[in-house]
Amino acid sequence: MKTKPLLFAFSLFAGIHTYAQTHTNEVGLQSDNDSFLAQGSDRYYTNGIYAYFRHALDASKNDNLANKVLGFEAGQKIFNPRSGYIPAPQFVDRPFAGYLFVGSSLNLLYKNESNLKLSAKIGVVGPAAGGQGIQKFIHKTFGFYPPQGWQYQVRNDVELNLSAEYNKLLARAEGADVSLTSYANLGNGFTGAGVGPLFRLGSFNQLFHSASTQSTVSRSDIAAPLHQHELFFYYKPQANYIAYDATIQGSLFKDHPEPGTQEITLTKKPFVLTNQVGGSLVINRFVFDVSVIFKSKEVKEMLRSQQWGSVTMLYRFK
Repeated sequence: MKTKPLLFAFSLFAGIHTYAQTHTNEVGLQSDNDSFLAQGSDRYYTNGIYAYFRHALDASKNDNLANKVLGFEAGQKIFNPRSGYIPAPQFVDRPFAGYLFVGSSLNLLYKNESNLKLSAKIGVVGPAAGGQGIQKFIHKTFGFYPPQGWQYQVRNDVELNLSAEYNKLLARAEGADVSLTSYANLGNGFTGAGVGPLFRLGSFNQLFHSASTQSTVSRSDIAAPLHQHELFFYYKPQANYIAYDATIQGSLFKDHPEPGTQEITLTKKPFVLTNQVGGSLVINRFVFDVSVIFKSKEVKEMLRSQQWGSVTMLYRFK
């Protein structure tokens, strides 16, 4: 890949200075969809949309911190079985479910290239999440088949979740490094944990100034970044333990199926593997990330594994 023409083109598009700048805010969107892979599939985790706002806080009062970022997000996830068209309940191999949420996070990024990101989210799983309406709108807009089977979806339930994410640099050479990545979730919606390595190849910055850790904003350059811009590829395999998932099992505190409904809930698998391959570009005011995620079966009744594409674009400003 000829990176210099690509960087120059993005510089012209940005229309601003080509030297490194400090931006304290960023706003953007992320879109996930299995149709991005052009395989004709429409199964399992089929669509996700997220909005982000991040603001850099003053980290100079703590001698160990290089950066500190406060984040806010809102999003929706949509799940369906092997297809969005299910003519009978026996074909449901992953429950229909929507998940709608808002949340906030505090990302503490240390000079030793470790970080601890603490998050809290409140949301709803079920018809109130609007999954059925959004899927119908998308399919009608783009000329896809009309969805059928949402009468079997997981019932309404309010979810409160806490999570912690920890990353730590393990080794670095010229143009390549490897880090430890891990997370833990606790709540009535999602409980579990995961761990794995992150491999990066290209021009990347330290973990306290990088797209890899959602730290592309900062209030001051306590430690100068390695590069003016980031352009790197990454591979992130991860082993995950799933203790509870409300989009599969329904409410933690209700009987299933819920009386008076056609709700279908199924059995989650305790161990799930994911593989994410992607690339990130950070240049001037813009942050871009494109990736493909492969995930093993998360429900015992599932016929196949799943995969989807993810695209993120952020805009940084003062």
